[in-house]
Amino acid sequence: MFKVLVSDPISDLGIQKLMDAQDVTVEKKTGLSEDELIAIIGEYDGLLVRSQTTVTERIIDAGTNLKVIGRAGVGVDNINLEAATKRGIVVINAPDGNTITTCEHAFAMMMALARHIPQAYAKTIKGTWDRKTFLGVELRGKTLGVLGMGRIGSEVAKRAKAFGMDILAYDPFLTADRAEKMEVKLASVDDIVRGADFITVHTPLTPETRHMISRPQFEVMKKGMRIINCARGGVIDELAMVEAIDSGIVAGAAFDVFEKEPPQADHPFLSHPQIIVTPHLGASTVEAQENVAIDVSEQVLHILRNEPFINAVNIPPVAPSVMNRLQPYFNLGEKLGSFVTQITNAAIREIHVEYAGDLADVDTQPLTRYIVKGVLSRHFAGDVNIVNSMHLAKTRDVNVVVTKASKTKGFTNLLTVTLKTENDEEHLVAGTLLQGYGERIVQLNKFPVDIAPEGHQIVVSHNDKPGIIGLVGTLLGQNDVNIGSMQVGRKIVGGAAIMLLTVDRAVPEEVLVKLAGLSEINSAEEVILL
Repeated sequence: MFKVLVSDPISDLGIQKLMDAQDVTVEKKTGLSEDELIAIIGEYDGLLVRSQTTVTERIIDAGTNLKVIGRAGVGVDNINLEAATKRGIVVINAPDGNTITTCEHAFAMMMALARHIPQAYAKTIKGTWDRKTFLGVELRGKTLGVLGMGRIGSEVAKRAKAFGMDILAYDPFLTADRAEKMEVKLASVDDIVRGADFITVHTPLTPETRHMISRPQFEVMKKGMRIINCARGGVIDELAMVEAIDSGIVAGAAFDVFEKEPPQADHPFLSHPQIIVTPHLGASTVEAQENVAIDVSEQVLHILRNEPFINAVNIPPVAPSVMNRLQPYFNLGEKLGSFVTQITNAAIREIHVEYAGDLADVDTQPLTRYIVKGVLSRHFAGDVNIVNSMHLAKTRDVNVVVTKASKTKGFTNLLTVTLKTENDEEHLVAGTLLQGYGERIVQLNKFPVDIAPEGHQIVVSHNDKPGIIGLVGTLLGQNDVNIGSMQVGRKIVGGAAIMLLTVDRAVPEEVLVKLAGLSEINSAEEVILL
């Protein structure tokens, strides 16, 4: 018999499958302190929590029989993943359980925004019968821009089509073929900003998505457009949006999330007549709370019975002999994936990983997960990890291909990561470990280089002409950007070339624009590997 402890309030319906299982005993003990949980956790094979219980390293160490920790929800911030992974305990969550609920909340906010429902309600119950002030707009025939076409964004798009809306969709992994299947129009962020009547946000918060809608975007929007954010606070610049509403560019906004939660009492959203707010209710329905518990309960049961399972957020242990050979390459592989993604702008349709040398004889699946995590982390941030990276790639129709070769070009081992995009572009980065030097990038696209994958770097594509290096150095110096090292790669004299520079700090966007505008320079991009 397996024993499962439920340490947070979860309805019986949510854990019914566990309770009905003949080989499982379920016990509910909520409100326990850390010491109280430590005193009893050794008896249990599984632990099921929501957000109240913080599963610390001490609790995990005391759980000598623990095989699985289930989080009935999406986030796992309250679980020490590193400690669980070291102990070989699988941690699972329920990423799909609140998809429909959050989608419906976003759509409810859109409709409330279009028809001024909260404002009209507030005035009516105060005794004022006002039919003139609250003139709304129809959704039919309007253009909806969806920023982020993951699970939730895709569901919002489906419902918007049913309302007769035209859909402009952006996602860094959305290809033209997938967009056609979903019956939406593939668009850039700029296309959506300029062309949408409504914009709804469904992206994670990453350095790239933070304030992706700010003053420059508001300045080119249609007058009278509307914005909905039920995803993450910080994707839209809150103060810039208030300015856009006050200046007449934006007709109104509906927010379920804030940059800081709960917001301060004087936050301008809370008193603005054209902004609708709710207290992060996207996943707050009876069905969603039950669904996430049901999903996690099913996976807990699979893990206890040693059956196939999904939605793990850490990686089970691998054979020590394999781990010893692969572990030195984990960090390198993730950095290579991150590097090549940052120089790739089109939607990715294939990640091709080649292992050459001694690694060709090893089961490299764990290392591949690190590489794919590196590729996806630019757009998924903390939502991608070494277990779900392959699953996330599959859900975005990104094919992962692994090949192996016994021989390398002068290296003991060589990792090569190539991204293929929907418009048939290819971007390649190769790296290795050199004794005495550590991690090195040794090839970038078709050019040989030799540089450590760390810190802030600038990749400059240019024509091999005299004076280019001087121009680049002078411009960076004039803008207080200090160069730490420089590598220049070329195939033939006077042909295409690449310059790879390490710099001491982040490079302002306007400096990159100036670099790209120099004579004989084709592009200049920053890569950050921290």
